[in-house]
Amino acid sequence: MKKVFSLLATLLLAVAAFGQTAEEIISRMEDVMNKHENDGLYMIIDIKIPILGTMSTKTWALGDKMRMEAKTAGVLAITWVDGRTQWTYNSKTEELEIETLNEQAAAGSESDAEMFSGITEGYDVSIQKETADAWYILCKKSKNNKEKDDPKTMDLVVAKGTYHPVSLSAKMSGVTMSMHDLNIGVSEKEVTFDPKAYPDAKVVDKR
Repeated sequence: MKKVFSLLATLLLAVAAFGQTAEEIISRMEDVMNKHENDGLYMIIDIKIPILGTMSTKTWALGDKMRMEAKTAGVLAITWVDGRTQWTYNSKTEELEIETLNEQAAAGSESDAEMFSGITEGYDVSIQKETADAWYILCKKSKNNKEKDDPKTMDLVVAKGTYHPVSLSAKMSGVTMSMHDLNIGVSEKEVTFDPKAYPDAKVVDKR
């Protein structure tokens, strides 16, 4: 009997997933991410620039706090932001630069959940491919979208079962950006700057 119930449950899940539109999948994804608003989000962001190559950045976000780590030519740069102040450490110079965020940058500080809220507004979405594990959704810029900075297309992958975003990629002015390896769950310690961790850093206070 247990096997019968298990089979029925599997069939019901399959039926529920069948026939969903791209809009419905994205809406479910946003609902799920909003429920994790207080949990934090980790991701890797790759930025590919012609001639210069690809720069990979690890990002931890929790509320309005964020930590980003990028390594280029052996030099590690770490940036912390808390919505008001930004700290940037350079491993080559061992300098720690501190500055106050301007109003525009502070206003642009968003929670981890908000990163995936309304990301397809101004886009026509369609399912391009479907596998056993995920939906592959193409987002094309709508004709009535007048935002010049918005990319013409974006590729969004959403995991089946959890509705978690798997990856998001876009190309703008020859620069390709891709967010992937997303994981939910970030601690306060991971996004908070601790001066005790850099006792020998040369402080450059620009506040």
